[in-house]
Amino acid sequence: MKSIKTLLICIVLVMPKLAVADVMEDVIQLQKRWAEVNYTLKSKEQNSAFELLITDADKVVASYPSAAEAWIWRGIINSSFAGAKGGFGAMSFAKDAKADFEKAMTINDSALSGSAYTSLGTLYFKVPGWPIGFGDEDKAKEMLETALTLNPDGIDSNYFYAEFLRDQRRYDKAEQYLVKAQQAPERPNRPLADKGRHDEIEQSLVKVRQQLSKKNSASITDRR
Repeated sequence: MKSIKTLLICIVLVMPKLAVADVMEDVIQLQKRWAEVNYTLKSKEQNSAFELLITDADKVVASYPSAAEAWIWRGIINSSFAGAKGGFGAMSFAKDAKADFEKAMTINDSALSGSAYTSLGTLYFKVPGWPIGFGDEDKAKEMLETALTLNPDGIDSNYFYAEFLRDQRRYDKAEQYLVKAQQAPERPNRPLADKGRHDEIEQSLVKVRQQLSKKNSASITDRR
């Protein structure tokens, strides 16, 4: 009888660990496929692939409804599709992404190093404001700064905060955070995502430094 009780206790202790391993295995597959779709496909082919990937993410969320990681990654896929699709047709996907990130926060707001804050903050500054959308610069700033608190050295937390600062024309600060994003440690099993993000960082740095150069030139002219 004692051995049976011991066995049952062991099963109870092991099952949550197995569930976590299962959800993370599925999330890693979503991450890999997202990187392929986001960085290697274009136009109609990309849109079709995103639609299929959302269906896959729906299945992961249905299988693990109490896992914040599943909600976060469905949100990332929805928001990426919204960005790729553009126009009024994108708004429904942006709203779905917002709901996914908010749900993830109610479960575990620090999951994946605070990725829900990074992604939701990015939505808030990229989506148009009322009456078209839910964009809000104050909320964007709050979310992105919270993300930095949770993940101060992360590539995404620094990159997207830099993009927010660039949008605000705060080019000096944007450059600082872009450089910090460049220095972020590599992420295991995500080489394609890291390469794609570094390409985006380089492109953003070029634009930021162009603006800083114009600003410096104008300042010199004014002094004359």
